[in-house]
Amino acid sequence: MSGKQLVKLLEKHGWELDRISSSHHILKYGDMTLSVPVHANHDLPNGLLRRLLKEAGLS
Repeated sequence: MSGKQLVKLLEKHGWELDRISSSHHILKYGDMTLSVPVHANHDLPNGLLRRLLKEAGLS
């Protein structure tokens, strides 16, 4: 899954794009913040993807 696809998934689950800092999209959900790297259309490494999904409560 690419960073761009993950951002779309998180937005479907209520996360809002707060800002874009260089190649990282910063999303917020209440008091929680996630930084998702978006580099072209490259897939995120499995460990990073798992960690981001877990932090978002989607694992």
